[in-house]
Amino acid sequence: MADVMTLARFRDRDLAVSTKPDLTPVTEADRTVEQAIRAGIARSRPDHGILGEEFAEVGGQAGWRWILDPIDGTKNYVRGIPVWATCIALQHEDEGVVGVVSAPALGRRWWAARGHGAFADGQPIRVSAVADLADAQLSYDSVKSFEAYGLGEQFLSLARRCWRTRGLGDFWSHVLVAEGAVDVAAEPEVSLWDVAAVQVIVEEAGGRFTDLGGAARPDGGSAVSTNGLLHDEVLGALSP
Repeated sequence: MADVMTLARFRDRDLAVSTKPDLTPVTEADRTVEQAIRAGIARSRPDHGILGEEFAEVGGQAGWRWILDPIDGTKNYVRGIPVWATCIALQHEDEGVVGVVSAPALGRRWWAARGHGAFADGQPIRVSAVADLADAQLSYDSVKSFEAYGLGEQFLSLARRCWRTRGLGDFWSHVLVAEGAVDVAAEPEVSLWDVAAVQVIVEEAGGRFTDLGGAARPDGGSAVSTNGLLHDEVLGALSP
């Protein structure tokens, strides 16, 4: 449902785009898709809570909460770049138990359930076995974002130690870690709905996900995904 709705408005010249108070863009597609997902959850799981990027949190009574990002990568979406996705996570007592990332313009979908492994397009996925930063591929959001948090020099130093770097950003960096194409992904500023789903996918693929402080939580304001072998070294390199 979400894929059909987002694809229908992708590269549509009539797409309405506005700016939120934090100066990030939001489209009518963001809001329409989140409303549709919320309505579906309310019908099938009326006792579950819902937290999304575009609308206020709805409390539940059963200890379950859905985390929604209708379009992760909205800046790409409004510029016609096909790297964007709908991200849906399910938490139980604040622990992520299911994660789904669907990128219809790429024709890709990733998902995982706690204790049942991670998958992409129907096939099991696993993180890489790269154990040396000199052989690692690093994906990130932007250099400016690290500079804004006083980590510009630390980030550039880490990047120079890696074999290859690419500014892929958003969900794309993290799911590529999960499927072993990238070894490290780092973002100094994220929201819960940006990474709740990818945390489950990365961890179920055998990797490690934390904030920059090393806490394995999606609401820490930052995100680092690795194959696990490189994680402590990456956190040390990005320490203020």
